[in-house]
Amino acid sequence: MTFLDYASLESSNSKRNKLPPPPGFPEVSKGNKVQSGEGGDGRSSAAEALRSHEALKTKKAWEFAVSPLKSLPMQAFMLYMSGGGVQVFSMGIVAMLLLSPFKSLSTMNAAFASFAPGPSSSPTAQSLSTLPLQKLAYLACNVLTLALGLWKCRSMGLLPTGTGDWLAFESRGPAPEISLF
Repeated sequence: MTFLDYASLESSNSKRNKLPPPPGFPEVSKGNKVQSGEGGDGRSSAAEALRSHEALKTKKAWEFAVSPLKSLPMQAFMLYMSGGGVQVFSMGIVAMLLLSPFKSLSTMNAAFASFAPGPSSSPTAQSLSTLPLQKLAYLACNVLTLALGLWKCRSMGLLPTGTGDWLAFESRGPAPEISLF
């Protein structure tokens, strides 16, 4: 039975600590203070790392905001392949397409909370005032998805768009024979 020699791991660990940090990562010493690679103080490098972290969060928020737009061509292709008739398969795809924007918009603040500046557990992380441009773009992308679903409903004849669709609600006057007396 072979045992693990922990003493050899400590010597290999010291070799590992001498490796330079990967590109884009600041050097970190044992005291958890960030050291600048250009001789500056640790605070400026820590502030730089915080700014880059916030920039990364903003970039990811924009990627999440336009994600419904990225799935729009695939959904349009699925609508095209489902056909123009009223069948179970095409109705299921249209129902999914019409319900998904409402589901995603109802959880919009919770979805963007992880991208909010500062700690994600703060009470302002789930408010409408954080990341307003990204949320507006997300809303616009979901409205486009909803418009695609409504266009498909119109092309299938499910939306009342003609005058013949509203004949049941049309009021008529009395017959001309009765109105003469």
